[in-house]
Amino acid sequence: MQIKADQLVKHLQKHLAPLYTVFGAEPLLVAETTDHIRNKAREKGFSEHERFTVDTHFRWTDLLNASNSQSLFGDRKIIDVRIPSGKPGKEGGKALENYCQTLPQDAITLITLPRLDKQSQSAKWFKTLESKGVMIPIYAMEQAQLPVWIKNRLALQQQSIDQETLLFIASQVEGNLLAAKQEIQKLALLYPPGNLTFEQVKNAIFDVSRYDVYQLTDALIAANTVRYTRILNGLQSEGMALPLILTVVSEQIRQLIFLRKGLNQGIPANQLLKSARIWGERQNIAINAAKRITIERLLQSLLHAAKIDQIIKGMAKGNPKDAWHELLLLGLNLTTKHAR
Repeated sequence: MQIKADQLVKHLQKHLAPLYTVFGAEPLLVAETTDHIRNKAREKGFSEHERFTVDTHFRWTDLLNASNSQSLFGDRKIIDVRIPSGKPGKEGGKALENYCQTLPQDAITLITLPRLDKQSQSAKWFKTLESKGVMIPIYAMEQAQLPVWIKNRLALQQQSIDQETLLFIASQVEGNLLAAKQEIQKLALLYPPGNLTFEQVKNAIFDVSRYDVYQLTDALIAANTVRYTRILNGLQSEGMALPLILTVVSEQIRQLIFLRKGLNQGIPANQLLKSARIWGERQNIAINAAKRITIERLLQSLLHAAKIDQIIKGMAKGNPKDAWHELLLLGLNLTTKHAR
């Protein structure tokens, strides 16, 4: 059966299931959910912990042997299976199905997966995990949900802030829950319980870098003009090296050119994505960008990037401020509607 993450505490107060599967797109929330299950299991006497990480060298027989072996001291144990790729393969899928048919006694099995596509969630091994245990999906947090999440976290440490300050923190962390958690913990160390002012919060977090160049290219291919502009301004104010930013942006444009040319030639999208080494949730965004932007526009943008490079090196008319402005124009040309 499936339960929501916010139902887990109530569920664990009643009983422990022999099998839990946690999967999702938010690493922090996945980690906190699995930690909660492990801690509750330890409270209930499951003191031994066996951990398995599924990679190319993993042997599924090790998992089956662990389920059949008894502890030397008769302790109950946690069997912790982590599948970072989310793809156990044919052998692994069959092993998981067999494992679920005879779940080990005196053990809690915890399986952790990343975000899974619809095809993976339709697989027999996944359906078996769902039917034989408790499944907890962790959904990506929308930007609009972040202020409420921050508010609840602050309440746990007996602190509160007004709505304007909540929105300020949310904008600073750029949807990064780990960064948000760190800032909230910092506020607990700096200030006593109670209501915090905007100035207190701003002084605590304003001097910390919140942007990276890969967030910039994410905004670029997602056609998010506002976010691209905000991140570029943030990188400039933080003193990020302009040549590094230009290199990453140029490489992103070359990748889009490769995808667009392949699509124009009728090459399947999956094959192109594999060749370009694009994985996970970025695949759909990249393909959509390649379909949205014409090959002519992409080639012009690559020439524009070369012009910016000449400005940076002093080989063309302009100064560093001009280079930043040109990089902004480059992004606007690729994210606005006329880029079609």
